[in-house]
Amino acid sequence: MILLIIIGVILIIAGFSLKANANPFSKYSGTLRIIGFLIIGLGLFSSMFKQIDAGKVGVKSLYGNVEPDVLQSGLHIINPLLDVTVFSIQTQNYTMSAIHDEGSKAGDDAIRVLSNDGLEVVIDLTVLYRVLPGDAPKILKGIGEEYTDKIVRPITRTRIRDNAVYYDAVALYSTKRNEFQQRIFKTIEADFKKRGLVLEQLLIRNINLPTSVKKTIESKINAEQDAQKMQFVLQKEKQEAERKRVEAQGIADYQKIISTNLTDKQLQYEQIKAQKELAASPNTKIIFMGKNNGSVILSDK
Repeated sequence: MILLIIIGVILIIAGFSLKANANPFSKYSGTLRIIGFLIIGLGLFSSMFKQIDAGKVGVKSLYGNVEPDVLQSGLHIINPLLDVTVFSIQTQNYTMSAIHDEGSKAGDDAIRVLSNDGLEVVIDLTVLYRVLPGDAPKILKGIGEEYTDKIVRPITRTRIRDNAVYYDAVALYSTKRNEFQQRIFKTIEADFKKRGLVLEQLLIRNINLPTSVKKTIESKINAEQDAQKMQFVLQKEKQEAERKRVEAQGIADYQKIISTNLTDKQLQYEQIKAQKELAASPNTKIIFMGKNNGSVILSDK
């Protein structure tokens, strides 16, 4: 729009200049002025229409004065003199990582903090946030379009450092990691809200400890795993010993019952049962021994 107006003004000035000077091109002065006015009109007309894409809002300003209402997504007819700044209201992410070319800034951009026990802990973090549509004019007026570098990055890094001092390095790495993440989320969320931003999620991607601390943690974990394994083995052996004790007690009880209740008649009855079972076998030969006691000796062929 501004370019068209500038071109139109140049053509109008050129037309008046040609008219004032006696030269062969002076006859075109009127045409140049007409074209200039048409171009200016076209520029003003086109600037009356403003397209706001989906997921964005437009903030209107006139000569530095920011208007409080915003343009929602769609086609709008506006004052051609207005300047419209477009803000995205979609979810944005800002990553700070120690790995080169992985974060939003090139190089090592991880957050280095001191824990409660004086150790340096390196944290990789991703912030998910978005602009509140109604607060976009406030952001433009008070912060500007560079709110990521002015608000998101410094506040996040500062609040993480402020809260890390309440935890020792091992706790940050293991048992207190979720608690630490929730704590910094609440503090950063409150700061963002004051400035027209919504903190959607805070993702601690990685926590790196000093090498000596890592080795200590690994040794402790290995020792705990070995202790759990030994406890399982001892429990299994204890169960097996209990099983054998119950089995031995059962055999002893059985033998006691047999030795107490077994009589001559019962022994004779058990002998007859065994002889009958052997006599039923086709591979058995029967030999009778004696007539008085009726005893029988059975043997296989």
